[in-house]
Amino acid sequence: MTPTCYAQRLLNPFRGVMNIIEHEGAEAVTTDGLHWDIYVRDTTLVEDLADGHKVQTSDIRYGSWSEKQGLKRGAIYPSDDFKLLEHRGAILYEYLLGHHTNVPFAFSDHYELWLLDEQALPLALLNSASDALQMDLDCHIEWRAGRECTRDFRSGAAAPPNSMQPAMPAGNRLSQLINSRAGESPAAQWFRRDKSGCATGLAGINLPARLVSRRLPDSAFADFFVSMPQADTAGQRLVEDFLAWQAPCLLLLQTLDHATRAQLEKQATARALAVQKHCRLYPSVVDTEAIKAARVEALLRANEPAHDDSDETMATYYIELNVTRTN
Repeated sequence: MTPTCYAQRLLNPFRGVMNIIEHEGAEAVTTDGLHWDIYVRDTTLVEDLADGHKVQTSDIRYGSWSEKQGLKRGAIYPSDDFKLLEHRGAILYEYLLGHHTNVPFAFSDHYELWLLDEQALPLALLNSASDALQMDLDCHIEWRAGRECTRDFRSGAAAPPNSMQPAMPAGNRLSQLINSRAGESPAAQWFRRDKSGCATGLAGINLPARLVSRRLPDSAFADFFVSMPQADTAGQRLVEDFLAWQAPCLLLLQTLDHATRAQLEKQATARALAVQKHCRLYPSVVDTEAIKAARVEALLRANEPAHDDSDETMATYYIELNVTRTN
């Protein structure tokens, strides 16, 4: 069988894309298009389960690879399944060598968990999944701006109107604004999006039963995963500033029209380091000179102290400790 290649979004907040090559219990994943982590797991442990539920088995690190540094093996400890895991890792590694330049892959996470506003309409995207069996119904449904946003995002709209108190960090203010729109008893719902963007409502958290199976048009969902407050000028500005700050990540989306991509590229150049981090996974570029200039700036700033944002880039079951990477 040929390995499966797909991409999924890193969410709450949207902060990047993970591209994945998967084959028979082995996976190679990248969030920058350069560095790949290869994992293997023994799926035979759950083959005989009859209830049809998907079970997450423990991932074992086969190694990490980049074209520049080659393969750095991880430790696979001798066991009854040692040869099987080695075989699976070797097959995926060989495939990776021939297909790593094919990124970005197409998104497969068509199941989406949205925080709902007080009218039970999609407010902010919390999670996504590629399979209905991956839909999590036991999770917090609070939208988070994220640590990087809390640290670096700035907006003149962060101060509450008519307040004598100092403005709180813009990221905190944004989180407060969005979650307040969910009301005192927040609810969230999973939707299955079709190719047109329309959606069928599925199960949810704190969700009234009448909302299951409802159909919503594509226009009910915010293009950039956070809906705009309609009657709050300061709130609109805060969300607009946040989306401009997110431009380096939003350029990862694969359905942007030419004008929208061009506008996001202009905004993205203000965050050169973020452009450099994500640009290899951009599906297209309108203004190549602007993106090139941002990357040159990022290279000149490469020696700046790095922030530890490991929890902002990859799902927890992929995080490896004490791994140092260079371009």
